[in-house]
Parts: sequence; C-alpha cells; structure tokens
Amino acid sequence: MNGPLQGRTEIVFEFLFLFFEDLFSDGNDFSTETIEKNRNIYYQKQLANQINNQVTKMISLLTSTLNIQLNIGQSSLVNTSQTFVSLEPISIQSLKNKVIKQVENTQFNIPSDFILNTTSNYSISLRTKIDPLASYGNFPNTNLSRSVSLSFVDQNGNEISFKASQNNPIQLIIPRDPNVIIPSMYLQNMTSINSTNNNLLFNYLYINITSSLPISIHFEIHSLNQSLAYLFIYKFDQTPLLNSSISIIDGWTIFCPFNLTSDDIYRYFIDNQQTSGHQSLIFGIRELNSTETDNYCSQNSSINILPITDQPFNFTSNYELRIYTSDCYYLDENNIWKSDGLIVGSLTNHYQTECLSTHLTTFAGGFIVLPAPINWSYVFANADFMKNKTVYLTMILTSIIYIILMIYARFKDKKDFEKLGVTPLADNNKSDQYYYQILVFTGQRTNAGTDSKVYFVLSGDDDQTQIRLFSDPHRKILQREGSSASWYLKHIIVRDLQTKDKSYFICLKWFAVEKDDKRIERTLPIANEAEKQEFSYVLSKKAYHSVSDGHLWFSIFSRPPSNKFTCVQRCTCCFVLFFISMLINIMYYDLSNEANTSSETHNGTLSIGPCYIAPQQIGIGIMVELFTLIPSLLIVRLFRRIRPRRQISPLREALYKIRIICLSIFFILFCRNSNDEKETSEYINEDDDLNLSDDEDYLHSLKYQSLFSPPLKSINRLNENEIVYARDQRLKELQMWTIIRQFLIHFIFAILVFLITYSNREQNSFYQVNHLRSYFLNERQTTADYTKINTIDEYWYWLENSFVDNIRAQQ
Repeated sequence: MNGPLQGRTEIVFEFLFLFFEDLFSDGNDFSTETIEKNRNIYYQKQLANQINNQVTKMISLLTSTLNIQLNIGQSSLVNTSQTFVSLEPISIQSLKNKVIKQVENTQFNIPSDFILNTTSNYSISLRTKIDPLASYGNFPNTNLSRSVSLSFVDQNGNEISFKASQNNPIQLIIPRDPNVIIPSMYLQNMTSINSTNNNLLFNYLYINITSSLPISIHFEIHSLNQSLAYLFIYKFDQTPLLNSSISIIDGWTIFCPFNLTSDDIYRYFIDNQQTSGHQSLIFGIRELNSTETDNYCSQNSSINILPITDQPFNFTSNYELRIYTSDCYYLDENNIWKSDGLIVGSLTNHYQTECLSTHLTTFAGGFIVLPAPINWSYVFANADFMKNKTVYLTMILTSIIYIILMIYARFKDKKDFEKLGVTPLADNNKSDQYYYQILVFTGQRTNAGTDSKVYFVLSGDDDQTQIRLFSDPHRKILQREGSSASWYLKHIIVRDLQTKDKSYFICLKWFAVEKDDKRIERTLPIANEAEKQEFSYVLSKKAYHSVSDGHLWFSIFSRPPSNKFTCVQRCTCCFVLFFISMLINIMYYDLSNEANTSSETHNGTLSIGPCYIAPQQIGIGIMVELFTLIPSLLIVRLFRRIRPRRQISPLREALYKIRIICLSIFFILFCRNSNDEKETSEYINEDDDLNLSDDEDYLHSLKYQSLFSPPLKSINRLNENEIVYARDQRLKELQMWTIIRQFLIHFIFAILVFLITYSNREQNSFYQVNHLRSYFLNERQTTADYTKINTIDEYWYWLENSFVDNIRAQQ
C-alpha cells in the first residue's frame, strides 16, 4: 500500500515544483537567479499584505474598544512616525459641511448633501488614517504622496457606506512629501526670436501627456516684466490655430497683471477629465500689446472675448515656464490604484493635491514635473543658416561622415562576401568518399595575416595525410588587417562531415623567424576541455566577439565576414541612435545650462583639472542613455534577425515584418543566447546543405577532370642554417623600417616646430627689441647700465636718470 501511495506523492510534489517554477519564471527565463528573485518578491508581497491585514484588524479592534469609551466631543489619537490614526464620535447632524483637519495639512470637507447608509439617527464615529507614503504596487506617480483614508463606523465598529453627489463632492487635501525638490523654471528666450520670417502668431510648445491613468496639467508662467499680459491657448493632439478666419482651440485664458499671485506667477491648470484619452498637448502663448492690455485687462473689461489678431507675435520680454502633472488615486478592493470618478481640484500645488470624490476609501496624489517642452516657434523662427551655424555645420559634417562610412562599409561588405565559402584544396583526390572540413582562425594581432605558403599534415590514430597546402587560386586566404611573411595562428577546428564531430587545435602563437619562440613549424595536439577553458583562450574569444560583433561602432570596421548583420546596416544603426540621443538631449538642454552655471561655483561638483562635472550633468547623461537603451536594442535586434529578401507576396511580406518585430521585442525582453561558441557557429552550419540559393554561385569549378589530383611538387623544408639566415634578414628588414619610421616622425616634428616658430616672424621685431634695449637697459652707458646693477642705490639711480627720462615718447 505504501509503494503506490509514495509514488503518487512524489508525482504530486514534482507537479507542484514544476508549477512553482512556471509561476516564478520570467517568460522563457527559467534561470535559478530569476526564479529566486521572483519568489522573493512574491513572498515579500504576501508578507506585506499579511502585515497590512493585521494592522487593519488591529485598528478595527481598537475602534470597537474605544467606541464604547468615547463620547461626542472626545477623540483618540495614535500619532507615530509610521502612521496616524484618529477616532472621533460625532453626531450625524453636525457632519454636514464639516471640515476635518489632521496632521500635515491633511483636510476633508464633508458636503451638505450626502447619503449615509446607517440605522443610527444620533451619532457615529469618524476614523481617519494617514501613512507617510502611499503603499502597494509599483505605480511611480504616488511615490511622493501621503496615503490618507476617511471612514465612518457605527457603535459596533462596522464601516458605514458613504455616498456624495457628483455636483457636491467630498473635498480632500492630500499632502506630499515636504522634502520634495521642485526643479527651477525653464527660461523662454523670446526676445531673440524673429517671427516675421515665419508669420507665427503664437509661441507654440509641445508636451507629451501619455499616461495609463488620466492626469491634470498645471502651468506656471513667470514674466520678467510683471506689467505684461498674455493670451494662452491650447489644443489636444494637434496645433491650435487662432486668427481672424479660423479658430481651432480646446481652451484659452488671458493672464493679466492683476491675476498675479503673491510670488508673481501666472497659474493655469487643465483637470484630468479634459486630458482623458489624449496623448499630447500643444499650447501657444502670445504677449498682448499695450492696446490689447488696456482693453482686456482693465477692471471694467470682460475677458469672455478673445483678443484676435493676424499680426505675428512680438515679445518685448522673456518669461519662465514650469509644467507639472498631478492626479488623484484611490485603492480598490484588489489593492490597485485607480482614478476613475476622481477629479483634481484647482487648489493643487507643489506640496498638496486637491481631490474631489463621491465616495470614501484610501486616497493618494500623483506629482511629476515635466521636462522642458519643445519650443517649435523658436525652432522655426531660427531655422536659417546664419542663426544656426553650429547646428547646420554639425548636421552637414555628420552627414558627410555618414556618407564616407557608408562607402567604406559597402566596400568592406563586398570584400567580406569574397571571404565566405569553402575552399576545396587543389590537391584533393576526387575519388575520396570521406571528407573533413578545416577551419583556420588567424588571430587578432598587427600584421597577423600572411602571404607565405602554409603546409600542414593531419594525423590520426591510424594514419596521416601527406603534406597538404592551404591555397586558393581565386582569392587570398589567411588574411587579417595587414599581412607579412609571419603568421599568427589562433586555433584550428577540424570537423568530420560524416559524424559532425569537431576537434580543436589551440595555438595562440606566431609562425615567424623573428617573433615569439622564433619557430615556423609546430605540432598541435587536440585540445581537451581544460585547455579550451583556459583564461587566455577564453579571453581571446570573448574579447574578439565583444569588440568585432558586440560593439556597434567598432563592428563597422571589424565585423565577422559571415555575420548577416552587414557593415552598411551597422553604420545606419549607429547614426540613427546618434540622432536619437541628440533629440533626447534637446529636452534637457536648459537643465544642462543650469548645471554648467552651478558647476562654475564648484558646489558639489566633481573636478578633474580645469573641468567641472555637476551631479545634474551626470544625471542627465544617465537619463539620456536610459531613454536610448530600448530603441538601440530594438533596432539592433531587428537587423540581426532579418534575412535576404525573397520573392513573396505583399501580404506574406507584411506578416513577415510583423513577425520580425514581435520576435525582436520577445528576444530583447526574455531571451539570452547561451551559445558560447559564437565564433565557430558563424562559420559552421550544423545542417549543411550543398544546394545553392537563387542568389549564390560556385566560386570554384566542379568540372570533372581526373580521378587523381596532379602530384604535389616536392617541398624543400628549411634547415637550421637557412632559418638563422632568414631570421637575420628579417631582423635587418624590421630595423630598417624602424629607422625609416623614426626618421619620418622626427622630420614631421621638425617641420611642425619650424612652422610654429617662423610662421609669425615680423621684419621690424629686431629693431623694436634693439630700441627697447638701448633706451631702457642703457647697455652702452657706463653710469646707467641696467645689466650691471648690483645694489639698491644703483637701481634707484638707473630708475631716475634713465628709465623715467626714456619712458616718455620721443621723436
């Protein structure tokens, strides 16, 4: 009986283990680290929920206990650094229009019209709870907000349902972290803009308001001239237009001097109900002229009429701008933050959020300061070449560099294409039925390639080949950047085409008479697993692929020839990401200027010699890199996954492109390539197919000529004396090139010194120096010769009788 039961128990435990592996895995990532990390997060959330439930039960028990002891007019407070709880009995009649103020300016305003689901007609208890930080989830907008809740309980400690009308909601004031740092305003340099060339009526700016939940937008404008008035218009998802013939706007307002707040700032906000369903907002600002200011900003004037004009804007003063978003959230029964039914009020500012709600639960506020908006008016008004020489020259030079690199990349792709394919040895016997494939890897060294003839002998347990020659009559082999008589061999892979077995022969040495151990003949044994895991060998493989294929910029010059990701595609990806980075830097341009200004004061900056780096500059660099990370990964992965185009229908081609994009995103987020033999896999296809594609052709002729290959010519192997002689000649050659190189370097250096020294010679400089010497040094006089002064008295004598007399201009 125990045997079958034990077997079923093991199956159940195995099933549970596999189930939890799937539960804690990240897509297709079943690594131990990922599963352990997700398991810890899961249990931490479970523990947090348990603690919260226990706290809720504890507060309910305290409420039930204190409810019996407290009378109307009394209250009980629990105030700690972690939480604040208040319980106060109150009559139902006094609840109308009641203002409940708690710690840190938290406030609840109960309306006069509400529905309270209770059978009691006399008293209930009012319970408030405030936490220093909003809990639950990873929603970033609530990170700076307090979490507040208000509830009504009866004498038994049960919560009472509360409902207010939409026209008369509950008002909540939710405080934020008082230590929040508010970024400074962005200066809008409008006086430097010449709008007449573009006929712009407004200064247009663009902001992105895409969010998973609706948000409200708050504008703060500080005019450097407080007597000026402005017209403000906006439109969602497109540019607002306002002139005598067209009016396409979603809202507008006029900022008059009497609207200024105590801190001399114009404020305007758009609530979350208006922004719902929109992704962007474009707003325009125009300075009103003196006539318009008198007509629309006087005390008796009405601002219900728009000041419309067809004249381009003319700003007489600059202004500063700051934009931030806020929102109201409530916690539903699943502990998820939501915002439906909540409205952000006009009393929202940097340190608090006003929320209007029809129900009671746990609330929190959101707050994010947006980066500087893109000023399209400034861009269009200063688009001419003379005002943007730096921008245009940068774009022109970048385009020239891109074209030059594209020409080089295309040339290199053609050269790499010639390197692909298998080379049949000239001395192969065509009647042979057993085949081997030999992959020879030339190492990464200066002049590692060779023009010499390389012979080899392949030995096995039972037999060995004759002396064979690596040669190809149609192309050069064993090449690297630069070549000579010497050769640096990295390793050789011999592959049995019948069994698909591979044998590694690791060398990592020179075949040269003047380098390394000065040998030109070596015996390479088969490498075992320990030798293939040696640090020097693994480092050479990893470093080569990290630079030649992994680094996008370096790979333009060192791409592996067999890689499908061509040099032209890599070059295009580099410049696309370069321009994306430049575009994102525009958003933080004003912040960078502020960082430069703060770095000049050397406060909190990192100094390296005469250079100063502010922490804000470091933060901007990190943010730009984070924003460009996903596009770079996506673009590179797209190009790595594409294959040569084939003749397919347009529908299948479109489906193929969609599939490529989806697979690229999937591989970026979830997959890792665990194949360590990247270098080998680029040249070896485990499913070799001798059939050619439509765009391929044989480089070597397959015409049948003879059953036997022509006999190999006799090979004269160098003896020891010949090697010594070749070594001496080679060393003399290297020494000669060293002398020539040093001579050229010194010759160029001498020319530069000559040009710097004699390029600015002045013909009259000699006469000027000679005149100064004769008048001030008086070298030809015996009584006032400056060069012979030894005492202070002699110095004063020269100063009074020579220097003072000659310092005046003379004929």
